[in-house]
Amino acid sequence: MPKFKSKSQSSKNSKKQAKKETPTLSLKERLAQKRKAAQARKELTSLLTTATFGGVFVGILLFFVGGIKMAAPAVLGILVMSFSFKYPRQALFAFIIYVPIGGTITYYLGNSPILQLAKDSFYVPALIGFWQTCRKQGLPLIIPQGIKIPLYIVLGCSLLTLLFINGGQQFNPPSVGLLENAPKEIPIGMGILGLKVFLGYVPLIGCAYYLIRNKQDFLFLSRLQIVLIIICCVLGLIQYLLLLTGVCQGTRGLEGDALFRATLEARCYFGGALVYSPEEGIIRLPGTFVAPWQWAWFLIASTFFTFATGFTDPSVIWRMLGLGSLALVFINAVVSGQRIALALVPTCFIILLLLTGQIANLKRFIPIGIGLALILGIAMVTNPAVVQERTESFTSRWDASPPQDFIVQQFEENWKNVDGPLGSGLGRATNSARAMGSTKLVETYYPKVLFEVGIVGLLAFLALVTTLTIIAFKTYRSIKNRNFRSYGAALWVFILFISYNTYYYPLDVDPVAVYYWFFAGVLFKLPVLEKQEKEDTEPQQTTKRKRLQT
Repeated sequence: MPKFKSKSQSSKNSKKQAKKETPTLSLKERLAQKRKAAQARKELTSLLTTATFGGVFVGILLFFVGGIKMAAPAVLGILVMSFSFKYPRQALFAFIIYVPIGGTITYYLGNSPILQLAKDSFYVPALIGFWQTCRKQGLPLIIPQGIKIPLYIVLGCSLLTLLFINGGQQFNPPSVGLLENAPKEIPIGMGILGLKVFLGYVPLIGCAYYLIRNKQDFLFLSRLQIVLIIICCVLGLIQYLLLLTGVCQGTRGLEGDALFRATLEARCYFGGALVYSPEEGIIRLPGTFVAPWQWAWFLIASTFFTFATGFTDPSVIWRMLGLGSLALVFINAVVSGQRIALALVPTCFIILLLLTGQIANLKRFIPIGIGLALILGIAMVTNPAVVQERTESFTSRWDASPPQDFIVQQFEENWKNVDGPLGSGLGRATNSARAMGSTKLVETYYPKVLFEVGIVGLLAFLALVTTLTIIAFKTYRSIKNRNFRSYGAALWVFILFISYNTYYYPLDVDPVAVYYWFFAGVLFKLPVLEKQEKEDTEPQQTTKRKRLQT
């Protein structure tokens, strides 16, 4: 009779075979590795020494000009930019980590205007590093190639606006009355800042594409995002509890408009300005961000990432963490007081279920649905007053100013007031450019684009995001691996939603201004990861491909 091997015997044999197949390094190769490690340590020491001396020197000069508040961020900035340029991959991961906690760090370090741009000290040097490496290896930084033409058209329209509109305002300012003083403005500087906000993060598509080298990098990134969401949501709940229990006063006890206006004086340990006047039925929490609106859009964006990991991660533990973070997002959407988060978080969840096809996966969906319903049910039962207040606030706001009417009114107003087909100037409706001159508050995105770069720039930008959305759809549909395909579907729905959303201006503000372009690059890399996985399982069909060496 034939004898069958037990599982333990076969596993031992496979382990022995794997050990035999693992190549042993020769003495020459080990010495080469040691030399390489020694060279890396030498470069790190040299960079640290140079950056420290340079930063301290600049810091001393700035200390005599503006004191420690100007000197300390400058020293830190020089160190961060030096290391970001040398190690662009690590800098990009640091950039993604910094985005959701940047508001909290900014106010802990003194609210210096320089700190508002601190995240770019990671991004810009890393972008230069990736660009130089791509140029050396003959690889394109603009990914995918299909967005090249619409991107160049948008950039060309923007540069025409910067040159003729902002330049005209700079060198030929409008005349003022006899007794009036000319406003102190720098329209060119405003235009450069406006251009940076408008298109500055588009290269993140290519950076994210090259950042992810293999499946391990992809899983690390997706799980890192879940960890960040959990940390931020827990801090958001702590912030709410501190206000609820009276540890933080918020805006309680103030008078008049101060009861309804977000202020830094009411700040509660994390994030920035907030409103907490429960006696007036108004709560607007910022979580870990500078302002409540940013926190709301972080929660909305996080719905897509938590959903993707919760349904697609190969590890059961990380799927559970992803779904747990999704529950935290739901709870924060209720307690944060943000009506748009309360409306869009569950709406996006339902859209994701339908468009990604996960609702048909009953074995996985039913337990998840029951778990989420149970968590939210407990939260609603234990806090009925909070749920009722948020619901009434949302319905009253909708009745007073329906979003569709508000958007139409914004389009009409800015169509009438825009200076010409090239717009009224880059940065003229960008909040972060107000230090350079007077800006107009436009509370919806595409009317804001219309006001700044005119109808030509608006149509060009719509062509860009439409092209990006179509290519993203084709990319995710080309993926056969079930997990990659589901994750890609969630990212495509995110890109689709943000591309045509005009309520508020999330593409101008952290974190969506970063996540939109960055995770588009992640989506475009998924077919490559799928191909790599096939080649790993079928080594005889492996073909050599050009990869970025960083």
